Amino acid sequence: MADNSGQALIRGLDIDKLAKGFADEANVFKNFVSMSKTSAREIRWYRKTSGFLDTETTTGITKTYINPVAPRARPMVIEQSWTRLTSYVKKYFVESPTISVEDIKDSDVDILATNVRDIVRSVARKVDLRIFSVLNEATAAAPTIPNPTNVNTAAATGTGWDDATNGNPVKDILVGKRKMRQAGYNPEGCVVSMNSIEHEELVNWLITVKGSSIPNYSSDKIKSGVVMELLGCKIVVTENQTTDYVTMWIPNRAATWKAFMPISSVVIDDPGIGKKIRCWEEGECLLTDPLAVHVITDTMT
Repeated sequence: MADNSGQALIRGLDIDKLAKGFADEANVFKNFVSMSKTSAREIRWYRKTSGFLDTETTTGITKTYINPVAPRARPMVIEQSWTRLTSYVKKYFVESPTISVEDIKDSDVDILATNVRDIVRSVARKVDLRIFSVLNEATAAAPTIPNPTNVNTAAATGTGWDDATNGNPVKDILVGKRKMRQAGYNPEGCVVSMNSIEHEELVNWLITVKGSSIPNYSSDKIKSGVVMELLGCKIVVTENQTTDYVTMWIPNRAATWKAFMPISSVVIDDPGIGKKIRCWEEGECLLTDPLAVHVITDTMT
C-alpha cells in the first residue's frame, strides 16, 4: 500500500530525512520557446505564410523564380498572406490535501517543503507537456501523441533508430534540417528532443554501429553519457517526449508561450488544523512558425 503524508511509516527515526531516490526530470520545452505576456484570456494572433515571396501566389518556398522584366515594365506584385487564429488561455491548477500541524511538527521528512516543491513541479510539467502538444500538433483527444499536419514531418529511415542495419538517425536529423532550411529558416542550433529510449538508440548507433566511421566521436563528443550537440543541433532528452517520435524545432522562433498568470504557489494556513499548498499557472502556447518544426515519426520498430 502506498505511503501518504499522514502515515506513520514515514516518521521512523532511521529514514533519510531528504527522502532521496526521487530524481528530478527536467521540464525542458518551455526553455526553448519565446516568452511573452497576454492580458486577455482570448488571444487573437496571426500566422504568416512561411517561405520566400517569389510568385504571385506564394504559399511557401517554391522552385519557381521571378523572371527578369523588360525595361520600363511594371513590377510583379507579390504579397505575404496571413491566417488569423484564436487561442484561449488554459489554467493548470493543483493543491495538496491538508497537512496536519502534528505531521509538520514531528515528521522526520520535511513534509511541507517536499509537497511545495513537488506540487510546483507538477504544474510546471503540465505546462511543459502542453508546449510539447502544440509543437507536435497533438489533438485534445490524444495530447501526448504527435499528429503533424502543418509542421514538417518524415518517417525515420528503415524501420527506426533501433534498426541497426537500415536505420540512420543522422540522416533523419539532416532531413529535418533540410526541410526547415527549404522553408526559409536557418536550422543551425535547432533543438532535437527525444525520449530516453531514442537517446539510448542514438548513442548506440553512433558508437557501436557507426563509431569507427566518426573520428574521435566516442572520446571527444560523449563525456557523461549524454549527447550535448550533434550536427549543430542541441540534443535534449526528456521523458515528456513521447517515444516513437523525435521533435526538431528552432528555439525562440517556432512557438511562443503566452503567459496570462505566471506560476504561483501559496500555503493556506488553517490554524490548529494544518496547512494546504495550492499552485497554478495560466497561459497558452502558440505555434507561430509551423515550418520551423520537424517531427521524425516511427523512430522505433
